[in-house]
Amino acid sequence: MAGTTAHRRVTCALGDAHDRCTGDAVDRAYLARCTLGNAALEREVLQLFAAQMPLYLAALAEARARRGWREAAHSIKGSACAVGAWRLASLAQLAERVDVDGEASAQGHREEAVAAVARAAEEACRFIARVLAGG
Repeated sequence: MAGTTAHRRVTCALGDAHDRCTGDAVDRAYLARCTLGNAALEREVLQLFAAQMPLYLAALAEARARRGWREAAHSIKGSACAVGAWRLASLAQLAERVDVDGEASAQGHREEAVAAVARAAEEACRFIARVLAGG
């Protein structure tokens, strides 16, 4: 029940992210508005996102202290919001709240969060690869 409540708060905090999470891995309409319809800029932003995501995911997976964990999760959330990857942003925001400095049982929550964020990031990067390939 607590996990459901936390998820609802995250959804509201991202401004109806729940509704946006049901579409493509990246909200192309949102990204087009942010890039003022400049297709070349959109491609560049997507390329940068896809290039940086493995570094952010590695930082999250390797983080052992609260500060490093939250910085990595926050970087993922910010990058995801910048391109309209709402599912990834929502999961990264939930990950920010995981207590990595807590008791041993927190280790399972940490691993679950890393796996969920990694799956959403992979989905976004696959989508981006299709877009960049012209598909």
